Amino acid sequence: MRGIFILVLAAVIFSSCRSTRKIQTAISRKDTTATVKIDTTQPAPSKDTVNQTARVLATLDKQRIDFKTFSAKIDVDYVGGNGKKENVNVKLQMQKDSIIWLSVTGLFGIEGLRGIITKDSVKLINKIDKLYTLRSVAYLQEVTGLPLDLAILQDLLIGNPVFISDEKNSVTQTGAQLLLLSIGESFKNLLTLTPDNYQLLHSKLDDVDVNRNRTCDLSYDNYENKKGVNFSTKRRITVSEKSKLDIRLDFKSYTFNETLSFPFSVPRNYKQN
Repeated sequence: MRGIFILVLAAVIFSSCRSTRKIQTAISRKDTTATVKIDTTQPAPSKDTVNQTARVLATLDKQRIDFKTFSAKIDVDYVGGNGKKENVNVKLQMQKDSIIWLSVTGLFGIEGLRGIITKDSVKLINKIDKLYTLRSVAYLQEVTGLPLDLAILQDLLIGNPVFISDEKNSVTQTGAQLLLLSIGESFKNLLTLTPDNYQLLHSKLDDVDVNRNRTCDLSYDNYENKKGVNFSTKRRITVSEKSKLDIRLDFKSYTFNETLSFPFSVPRNYKQN
């Protein structure tokens, strides 16, 4: 099996097999790949700026999508480093703070991969090659090079902002957009928000480590409101380091807080990888 993770993240976040091709890292659009530069010579922010930053952070926290369970059908288009376009359909199911379950189907609707991610482990069934993979959750970080865990993955998938610092944050207004810069241990995160209700439009992650040339863009579009939940149904995830990947996610359907099952059984004739 040639394991891949399609991340948001970046994203989005999934594994696959030969039927959906190998993907390693990502592509970034030319207008968003520049590293965010921090000018440390600037004077301390004014009281008004500090108050506005606190207000924006509080609103973002209040607007976070909370859920008990979540289910979605997603059309995923991506372009790998070889420039070839691919398409898969993903059925996604999640129970908050517990499990991510996914099923990936390719051409002719044939399921090629089924996977489960928990706080402790990653389990994959490759139905094309009849292989079973069992890894610790650290496998996510090994494959993606990102500090991912179950909680961050669920936030990425549900559409919540990620990698926001508890301390180093500042807000600036540029035209019709509001920019929130958040500097954490791993990333500088530049978030673009609507100025009226602080709805997330774009998140650009750059490494704090200047020795790495890694950047990730997360774009959010086509928001819908179902039962009081603002949900982005169209997203683009681009990541760039040594190789390239460009991913588009189109949520065809989704539900919140319904009773779900997470079927996962390994056939006896599958070889453990």
